Amino acid sequence: MIKVLLVEDQEIVRRGLKTLLETKPDLRIVGEASNGQEAIQQLKTLWASSDQPDVVLMDIRMPIMDGVTATQMICQTFVGTKILVLTTFDDTRYVAEALRFGAKGYLLKDMPSEELAEAIRSIYKGYTQFGPGILENLISQAPLTEEPEQPELPPGLTELTPREREILRLIAVGSSNREIAQSLHLSEGTVRNHITHILGRLNLRDRTQAAILANSHLTWLEDSKN
Repeated sequence: MIKVLLVEDQEIVRRGLKTLLETKPDLRIVGEASNGQEAIQQLKTLWASSDQPDVVLMDIRMPIMDGVTATQMICQTFVGTKILVLTTFDDTRYVAEALRFGAKGYLLKDMPSEELAEAIRSIYKGYTQFGPGILENLISQAPLTEEPEQPELPPGLTELTPREREILRLIAVGSSNREIAQSLHLSEGTVRNHITHILGRLNLRDRTQAAILANSHLTWLEDSKN
């Protein structure tokens, strides 16, 4: 049985994919997510329960955290999880970046369900998969040395104060509240108040979500200090 995690921001598309794939007796949907950040949270939960997915079916253009950034973080953290990128955008830049970060294949959403299921099986076995014309476009148009596009800044990030941005940057690199307080010469209570405001401004649930988001925009946080 091949366990699959579906990551797609459009609920109707995600539901359709789930319905199609659940008709295959050798495939089982173990989780769903509407963006890259949710996918990482799902993976943490599934790995903790020893029900980790074998293949992640990953959309590219999503809010909060896109599929390219999520692919990078998943391949670094959840070693052995195979990612199959699925999108409506035949964009060689995204192909190159997703592959550079560890994706094993790249398909278009309009492919027949049986072909999609077969691609999942091939990825599970260790093969790579490309939709019609994608590999040719990649070779002819998109050098792998091209600079990755910076992920879009989420609402609220630019509204943080310089102090809050610095605290968010320190959260991203793993600093505790005590370490942040010592580094910025603040009390731990003040640091906690800042973090509460950061979570509210960015509509985040907890410190883990803040760390994931901050890592996605670490370059911007570093640059905003200057």
